[in-house]
Order: sequence, then structure tokens, then C-alpha cells
Amino acid sequence: MSAYALITGASAGIGLALAEALARQGQSLLLVARNKEHLHAQALEMQRRFGVEVLIRACDLSKPLQVTGLIQELEESNLPINLLINNAGLGTAGPFLAQEWADEKQELEVNILALTQLCHGIGGLMARQQGGKILNVASIAAFQPGPWMSSYYASKAYVLSLSEGLREELKPLGIDVSVLCPGPTRTEFFDRAGMDVSPIEGSPLMMRTDHVAQIAVKGLAKNRAIITPGLLNCLIAASPRFSPRWLVRKMAGRLNRMFVH
Repeated sequence: MSAYALITGASAGIGLALAEALARQGQSLLLVARNKEHLHAQALEMQRRFGVEVLIRACDLSKPLQVTGLIQELEESNLPINLLINNAGLGTAGPFLAQEWADEKQELEVNILALTQLCHGIGGLMARQQGGKILNVASIAAFQPGPWMSSYYASKAYVLSLSEGLREELKPLGIDVSVLCPGPTRTEFFDRAGMDVSPIEGSPLMMRTDHVAQIAVKGLAKNRAIITPGLLNCLIAASPRFSPRWLVRKMAGRLNRMFVH
């Protein structure tokens, strides 16, 4: 039986680009997202283009019972998973107190709780299979606080820290853990978060999803701990280490306010 790469948030954006990059290499896929019809269409297209097996599962990762159900199904089916990519993520932008709590809670459910539960559940399956890889998608936001997107930045800092910790813990079990920290990327993320990023749309800072995916797949092959696509993003990620914290948060806040509707 083929081993599968399980990718969350796989129906669009970076998740879809990662699925296509892996399919080009002959990797069988298990795509997870909320919209079953959209997933089905993407699966058929990838099977046609790349000749790989593509399974789909509709799952709303903001619903803990659905996440638990997905993991239980995989455990009972004994479906071999050799790669878990926790790509699904949500963002909110604007004053923290002006946000609907339901939106903030949904963001944390997806970005933190679902990701952690999948690492735990699928990681357990990989341990029994004696190996595998996990790629968690964070952001360059993970390296600093982010006023006016405070919950999002904090959630990505959690993903970065968790990934680095699990990398050391799971290494003896034959499980490699990496974290992808992209910068601004052309996806639906900004529209959903209510952000206007037109000022940087044509700049080198805004990357294409396929470019990010190519770098991610190469980084996975080299077993890199932290994969940050683009030289400019690498510099941005490193800069907080050389600046006082008060300046870092003020600069991040000023930048974020530029993009909030």
C-alpha cells in the first residue's frame, strides 16, 4: 500500500501548491479541507495531471469533534501516513477588542489546537510505523509580536516553538519535524482577514504559492528545521534578534495598521 501525505487546508493557496509539488514527485495524497466539492475537483485534476492516488476528507478543523473523528478514522483504517503537513490556518486583523470572540476562538482552534492534536494523533501513527515527517506551517510573524494581528502572530509563535520542541522529542522515533515560515504570499488569506495588501502586491516581498511550495519541498528533502522562503523574509525573521523589543512591536504594529481596512 502506498504511503500518503496528509495536507490540511489543501483546497487552495499554499496547501494546494504543496499538494501539486508533491504530486509531481509521485507522492500519494490525502487532502483535507472544509469544502468537499472543491476538494473533489482538485483531487480529480491532480490525478489527471500527475497520475497519483488522491484521497479526500472533508473536515472543519475549528470543530474539535471533527478533528478527533478524522484521527480515529485514520487509526482504524491503518492508512499509512508518511508526511503530515499542517497548513490550514486562519487570521484576524484589526483592534483585538473590536474582533468578534467567535472569530478569535475559531482562529486559535485551527492554528493551535487542531494542529497540535494532529501532531499528537498522526505522530502516534508514525511512531508505530517507525518513521515519518511533519511539516507545520507557521509564518515570519512567528518571530515577533504583532499588534493589530496579535492573536495571529501569537498563534504562529506557538507553532514555531512547538515544532522545534517536537523536532528534538520525535527524532529518536524516526520522525523528522520541520516548520515552514513564509512571508506574504498571494493567497485568499488577506481577503478573509479583511486586509488590503495592495501597497506590496508588486513588491519582491509578495511571493507566489508555487515558489513557496518548491522551497518547502526542497527544505523537507534536506530535513531543515526551519524553512523560510526568500532572502528578504529570512532577513525579516532574523531582525528581531538584533533590535530592542519595544522597537520590534512598534514597527510590526505600524506595518499591520497599514493593511487593515
